[in-house]
Amino acid sequence: MDLGVIWLLITAALVLFMTPGLAFFYGGLVKSKSVISMMMLSFGSIGVVAVLWILYGFNQAYVDGSDADWIPRVLGNPFSDFGLQDAAKAAFAGEDGSGVVMASAIFGATFAIITVALISGAIADRARFWPWMLFTALFSTLVYFPVASWVFAFDASGDFTGWVNKLDEKFGYAAGTIDFAGGTAVHINAGAAALALAIVLGKRKVGFSKEEAQPHNVPLVLIGAAILWFGWFGFNGGAAIADGQVGLIFVNTLVAPAAALIGWIVVEHFKEGKATAVGAASGIVAGLVAITPACANLTPIWAIVLGLVAGAVCAVAIELKYKIGVDDTLDVVGIHLVAGLIGTLYLGFFAIDTGLFVGGNYEQLVVQAIPAFTILAYSFVVAFVLGKVIDLTVGFRAKEEDEIAGIDLALHGGGYAMD
Repeated sequence: MDLGVIWLLITAALVLFMTPGLAFFYGGLVKSKSVISMMMLSFGSIGVVAVLWILYGFNQAYVDGSDADWIPRVLGNPFSDFGLQDAAKAAFAGEDGSGVVMASAIFGATFAIITVALISGAIADRARFWPWMLFTALFSTLVYFPVASWVFAFDASGDFTGWVNKLDEKFGYAAGTIDFAGGTAVHINAGAAALALAIVLGKRKVGFSKEEAQPHNVPLVLIGAAILWFGWFGFNGGAAIADGQVGLIFVNTLVAPAAALIGWIVVEHFKEGKATAVGAASGIVAGLVAITPACANLTPIWAIVLGLVAGAVCAVAIELKYKIGVDDTLDVVGIHLVAGLIGTLYLGFFAIDTGLFVGGNYEQLVVQAIPAFTILAYSFVVAFVLGKVIDLTVGFRAKEEDEIAGIDLALHGGGYAMD
């Protein structure tokens, strides 16, 4: 059996485990009366996105090199192998390369799932379940699948075909865009969509204040953060093709979030006079997000610096929602969008051999900034339109009385049995 296929399948299992971990992380942060609703948004994403990815998402995302110009087709060809029927027959027959195709399909599916699930944290305590499921299907089809083709698509020879990875050819640069594991396609994408939905749904009736934003189950938050960190080694390492590269990725996936934890709780100590467990967990996630695009292209020293910066900046960034009045309930924007941008742009300065401050020039920064802000804008606009249309038609937000009482009972049943 091909060791590369085995590696992809193992890491795919790790990444899939991250979405239940995210459900625990988010579930612990909300009030006890909406914990099941919050967790169901993540599990609902698994159901919808996994099915759509296998039906046509994989074919949308991976554009064949013969059909891809500098800007490939927006949606690839979703019906080129609908439901992976041809790929399945090839795998059944044991044809060469069929195992890689199926393993790549499952690995890509796990990325699509968690990207959509991340968005849900911005609309906690007030989003209805079935409208969320509709949004999940539409956002996956119109945003994540095509964006994945821009960033991750490759042809049979292994060459990247999406426009993000052709910027160096377009501009005649020596440095190409670096996004090893999805800083743009996953975190900036999800963070921008989260901002859009937070604006569409508006503020919570109860709970939008720093004093009221108290998690109901801190141990659940820590369990979720631990699962996310564990799964992230697969998230970052799955696409690695050499032993040395895997080793570097694993080292950076350890030290960057560890440093971000320190950066976050130091800021928290000076702001609040104490370091909290939720702050430590949030710092870990911020560091994981920041190292995602950069995991294979930084020395460990610069990965530590990145973690410290991301943790400290995100600890400050999450406070901005109170100043601008946008109710991003669980700080998806303040962590995933901000840390995703930091990690993506940081490569322009510190990427091995090509960063501005470590032997390169401005070119790396240019090819990092263009896809980062393009994907941010595209995701925000489409998510805003989708959210607005859903809200005006079927209604995205829960009834006011259900929201105040707690939406678990109205939508799913209670989370905790009361004696």
